[in-house]
Amino acid sequence: MATSLQSETRDSSPTRAAPTWVASLCWVIVLLDGFDLVVLGAVIPSLSTYEAWGLTTGTLTFISTLTLVGMTIGALTIGTLTDVIGRRRVLLFTVTAFSVLTLLCAVAPSPLLFGLFRFLAGFGLGGALPTALALVNEFSRKPGGGSASTMLMTGYHVGAVATAALAIVLIEPFGWRSMFVAGALPAVVLIPLMLRYLPESPSYLIGQGRHAEAEQIAKRHGIRPAQAHPHTAHHSVAEAANPVHALFSRPFLRNSIAIWVTSFMGLLLVYGLNTWLPTIMREAGYNLGASLTFLLILNAGAVVGLLISGSVANKIGPRTAAIIWFAGGAVFLALLSVKISFGIYILVFLAGCFVFSAQVLVYAFTSANHPPQIRATALGWSAGVGRLGAICGPVLGGVMLGAGYAVPWGFYAFALVGLLGAIAISSSRTIAELPPSAAPITRGREA
Repeated sequence: MATSLQSETRDSSPTRAAPTWVASLCWVIVLLDGFDLVVLGAVIPSLSTYEAWGLTTGTLTFISTLTLVGMTIGALTIGTLTDVIGRRRVLLFTVTAFSVLTLLCAVAPSPLLFGLFRFLAGFGLGGALPTALALVNEFSRKPGGGSASTMLMTGYHVGAVATAALAIVLIEPFGWRSMFVAGALPAVVLIPLMLRYLPESPSYLIGQGRHAEAEQIAKRHGIRPAQAHPHTAHHSVAEAANPVHALFSRPFLRNSIAIWVTSFMGLLLVYGLNTWLPTIMREAGYNLGASLTFLLILNAGAVVGLLISGSVANKIGPRTAAIIWFAGGAVFLALLSVKISFGIYILVFLAGCFVFSAQVLVYAFTSANHPPQIRATALGWSAGVGRLGAICGPVLGGVMLGAGYAVPWGFYAFALVGLLGAIAISSSRTIAELPPSAAPITRGREA
């Protein structure tokens, strides 16, 4: 343990570099999530014509779904494990596992093994996002705000755009396998940097009763030591032994349900729109070039929305900001049903600003309203349940299109999802609103 601590805090003087290293390294980790979002879609045209495998559309759809299922399980299980063994170890494990398995995808000899490697890679990566969110917020200069979460998630969209551009450069001359080699290569640099510069979370250490280590890391890295949560300040380290139970216990159950429902709605919108918006816009009468431009504008709006929503959340709180952002997304999605010319680009941009940022604000609220002992578990379950929405989003769009109701009812259906998200998050409560008499998160002895 002493060796680990020394490797995390090798410099002897306080520095502000650690929060920068944490944010930068976690940003790259989330960028890998953006890579994984796009890479299969980028290689599917090549896979579908890969004669050695003879894949059908049904098989490709099954492989795509396997990745999301893996991410769901990973977020639920690895996110919980983070609160037991620490943020640093989990991030090192998830990045290593994802990179190795992505490289194995590049050399997979059969569709069966390719699908298995995609599932396992999704499992590893699924646990990385909630862990990175927890760590970045704990090293943020404003832990209760939303800017740390929203800035981190810009990496997701940068990764998606960069992967699409990479596909244009690599696939035609080098084949579809080259994309998975490219996805594994960042680990060659990223993992050594994580070993050298990524510290353990003082909040996690305090939750484990390792106060001296936490104080030392906080001092050396120029951040304030984590403060105890008002409902857990008088309870022992044993509270962290079953963080999942805590989410179903007072005073967190109400917030847990609200967050899960909201996350489901949020990722349903993100994946549903990214999958079907170009097709729905074509059904609405726009040409193919314009419909593809809409997807680009939607994601450009997402990046701008993330930057704005973080500042807003810092001022009014992530819960209030999330309500506004889900409601705004619902309004602009409904307005997309109106057939207009140039103004439609503005509506799509604004829809992207609100829809994509809304889910990230849920993560910010989750991080700010759970104590260190269960923070990553809460984020993991939020992301995990949300991934179920990610699976349902493309299904909803496909059903509406198949039934011939995509225009205008597809827009209204997605708008209703946004409204339900606003209602769900509005039923949650911030820490300040929780009753002082609420029961502790688990049964444990007084410290």
